Order: sequence, then structure tokens, then C-alpha cells
Amino acid sequence: MTGRLLIRDTCLADGRSPSLQVGVSLLIEDGRIAWVSPDEKEADDADVLDGGGATIVPAFVDAHSHLTMPGGSHWIDRGSDPPEHLRAVARHNAARLVQAGVLWARDVGSPAGPDGRAISLLVAQEMSSAAGAPYIRVAGTWIAKDGYLPMTVAVKDGAGLREAALAQLDAGTDFVKIMLDPPDRSDQCPFTVDEVRGACEAVHARGRTITAHATILDGARVGAEAGVDSIEHGMELDDSIAVTMKRNNVALVSTLSVLASWATFDRTTRIERFTSEEGKRRLAARRDGAFAAIKAARRAGVRIAAGSDFGGGSVRAGHLAWEVEQLVEAGLEPHEALAAISWRRRAAQDRTCGQAAARGPGRPGSRAWRPARRSSRTLARLGCLQGGRARCLENDRDSDTSEFHPDSDNENSRTGQAFFSQELAGCLSYGRI
Repeated sequence: MTGRLLIRDTCLADGRSPSLQVGVSLLIEDGRIAWVSPDEKEADDADVLDGGGATIVPAFVDAHSHLTMPGGSHWIDRGSDPPEHLRAVARHNAARLVQAGVLWARDVGSPAGPDGRAISLLVAQEMSSAAGAPYIRVAGTWIAKDGYLPMTVAVKDGAGLREAALAQLDAGTDFVKIMLDPPDRSDQCPFTVDEVRGACEAVHARGRTITAHATILDGARVGAEAGVDSIEHGMELDDSIAVTMKRNNVALVSTLSVLASWATFDRTTRIERFTSEEGKRRLAARRDGAFAAIKAARRAGVRIAAGSDFGGGSVRAGHLAWEVEQLVEAGLEPHEALAAISWRRRAAQDRTCGQAAARGPGRPGSRAWRPARRSSRTLARLGCLQGGRARCLENDRDSDTSEFHPDSDNENSRTGQAFFSQELAGCLSYGRI
């Protein structure tokens, strides 16, 4: 986009306030936001777009995604598809993300290719120079206890966990993902706190971060006590674990929309775990537990980011709005849910997006994390809604902080067209549009 465009008399939902800001104007110069103002400012020689009735929101971040996989009711089986097919799936998913206004994707697990490296690494390399592609940070291949799933990196003990984590970093990943669910589907974490802490310390010593898949209570407990940077899913948290997460600066990345997706499969599939009465009962109980976990995290002050789990779960790419709806239903205020998929993606330790962990003084490779500036100039990544369409106006990344800044000279700012779902628009209305 070149030239100057003034969008006048629109509405702003920034994910920080429960109130919409009305009468806002926004100037775009050569594809970059020059200013956002509550005043009727003029801009010489600018094209003018009447934004009346439209809403400006931050561009979105899917903090839990799997670009190389398509999702659907057979999502695990699809991980065994040929590598070239999975790379094609990733290209398709990336296009769907940008169309939906999702300009950052945190890939938290990918099958490995013939060379043993995660396919997502090739995808990230390809898209780093592709116009119109989302920004991607990858965790490589999941690391799990031996016997979990064939597409994971299997380890037997804490020493293996540490070694595998460092091997992922050596391969070029931005962060590390470990699985704290057991292969036998029991309720006991397969690793001890000390074993997980050893992996955390090794990864942090490299200036990187480590996140943990934990759908069971004991897995979340181990991850929180060991000091992982974030817990993915966290569908069984209690108040005690949430307090530990807050104390140890552990974020929660929600994926509630996966459960909502599963609930549709009783009508659209013949898979017994979804169609049987027992399966429906289990799903309802799991959903109740996941909603209770969100409430516990919120009470404790745990930072909450959100992801759709597309690809690696049953959700398809571009359906992040579904997660916002679920978070609101689980008890978050609409602006808090918007924050979880935009600026609060830092809660997933966007340190996890390839930057050094800033968990305290003295850690090797650590750096101070600069919070987003509170002025209107912080809105360097915006989607502008008009008639159900959103235009992702600008997305600028400061490479030193993985935070967006309108003053940055980063040449990777991107624009793109995006569809803004009716579901998310409803959540952002603070009382329906």
C-alpha cells in the first residue's frame, strides 16, 4: 500500500479498556500507521475513508498453532502425511491466517522431515521472505515420554529431556515444547519437577524459552513448579497451581475452542469418542474443567494468552475468533479476551517467540522486556473493520523485543486483507453490535 489514507470517525477497541473509543481517526502513510487520534485531525493530500460504524482492533496472534497440519477430526493421523504435503498445508494455513487478520503464529509442534528436523523450520524459513505471510516462531518437534505418539521425539528420563531440548535449539528452533501428559493416559506427569527444571535451566541458559503441554492437573503442577515459561492448554488447573504459576511467572495459553470443535463431531463424524453418550459426558466434564481453569488463572493474576490449536487439534486455521468467544463464555471480559489474542500474546512469553527469557536478573542471555507504550502510538498493528471486512493495516516488529512499535524502521511491516468473523465482532461489541 502506497500513498496516504485517512480513516475517519471510526471506533477503537484496543483490548485494554472495557469501553470502545468512538470518533477515532487513523492515518496510514505508505502502508504504515502514522497516527491514531480521537480528534478530527486533517491530513493533506490523503484519500479519506468514512469509517463510521466500523471498529479498529489490534491484529491477532495465534499463540498455539500447528501450521503444517490441517486439523479436522483425524488431526493426529494427518501428522503422518508426506512432508511435502505438510509443507503445502502450511502455505494454505498461512494464507488463511492472514485472511482472518492473524498476523503472528506461534507454532508449538510439527512432525519431523526425513532429516530429523521439524518441517516447521523449513516453513518458517520459506515464509520469512514471503510477501503477505504471517510472522512465525517455531518450537520444532514435540518432546515426550517414550510411547506417547510416533511423531514426537521420544525420551526416557530427565537427562533425555534436557538433551532433546538442546537438540531442538541446535536445529534452529525459536523455543522448545515438551509434553507433560503421559503416554498411558494416566493422571500422573511422566517427569519429575527436578527433571523438567533441568530442561528449563538448560534452555534458559541458551537465552531461549520452554513451554509445556499439560492437559492434566499433575502435568500443570510439575510445569508450574519447575518454572516453564508457559503452560499450553492447562485444562485442569486449581487455585494452588495457579498461584504457583503467578509466582513463577508462568503464563497460560488457552485452547478452549478445541473442545467446542469436538462438540460438533457428534453430528459430523462417526467416531465413537465423540458420538457415544459416554464420550459426550466426558467432553462436557472436560469443558467444565477447562472453564474452571481459566477462572482460577484469572483469580490468581496469571497472564492468559490464547490460541486455536489449529492443525495439531481439530480446529482449522483462521478460526481464532472462536477462542475469543469461548474465553468470554469462560469468564473473561471481552476486552480481556481481545487482549489474549493481541497485545497480551506476550503472556505466552513472546519471549517464547524466539527471544531471551527475562525471568529475573543474572540469567545468561536475558534482556529487559519493554512493555507496549500506552499511547495511541502503540497501536502499530491494527485491523480496520468495515462491513464485515477487516483490513490489516500495519504490522511492525521490533526485532530486539519481539514487540510491535510504530517508530521502528523494521522493513518487514506487512499489509493484507482479512475477514473479521461475526463471532469476534459480537464479542468486541461489549453488548453486541
